Amino acid sequence: QVQLVESGGGLVQAGGSLRLSCAASGRSFSSDYMAWFRQAPGKERDFVALISGSASVTIYADSVKGRFTISRDNVKNTVYLQMNSLKPDDTAVYFCAARNGWRATMAVSDYNYWGQGTQVTVSS
Repeated sequence: QVQLVESGGGLVQAGGSLRLSCAASGRSFSSDYMAWFRQAPGKERDFVALISGSASVTIYADSVKGRFTISRDNVKNTVYLQMNSLKPDDTAVYFCAARNGWRATMAVSDYNYWGQGTQVTVSS
């Protein structure tokens, strides 16, 4: 049974930092794209960042470019999201996702596996 478990969320002041982790179990994702999405109350789930299996490809949403960094450790089967210079607009539930296949995609519907989410709240 495949599971993705996020951790590292919390409450932080604007300008602060958090590091999210997503630990995968049940199969190896070392060859697969993994991504982070987020969903604010009353809004759709939005793409944040993705990373290829080898980490040679990373893509970021414009809203987080230069502030967030996605990385992965394939030995630990874990993907990370380092979030710096956080803003109140970054407040959301952050979801880890993984997909079968070789194509980089930012579409929610293209991801096969999802974590339960971790809350990030940025106060002003």
